[in-house]
Amino acid sequence: MDLKQIAKDTAKTLSSYLTYQAVRTVLAQLSETNPPLALWLHRFSSTEKIQDGEAYIQNLFREKPDLALRIMTVREHLAQEVADMLPEMLRDGIQQANVEHRRQHLERITQLDISDSSPNPQQQGSEPNLDNLSS
Repeated sequence: MDLKQIAKDTAKTLSSYLTYQAVRTVLAQLSETNPPLALWLHRFSSTEKIQDGEAYIQNLFREKPDLALRIMTVREHLAQEVADMLPEMLRDGIQQANVEHRRQHLERITQLDISDSSPNPQQQGSEPNLDNLSS
């Protein structure tokens, strides 16, 4: 497992996501202040691959450098705002999700085990009576 490469890939993905969020923010602002430019940016964004934030910005620089600079500024601001919160939120989010997935998996396998090992052949195929298990 190459942790350095995983970190680089994660940073690139996060950067592209922040580019996407910056575009959404600028689009919302332009919708109020300059609807024709907002429409242009929307069309541009629908044809360019925003999944690669750096390539998207490079292509935007060729078309409208002032808009590319604006999106870069918003992206940088977003990065500064979320950078401190992100590590803890990421760890907590993954831990919570893993607990939930394990809980659901445990529920599934215990339901299967209870119904498969039913001693009464008449009950097979029906829901197990869990009330009898507590005594």
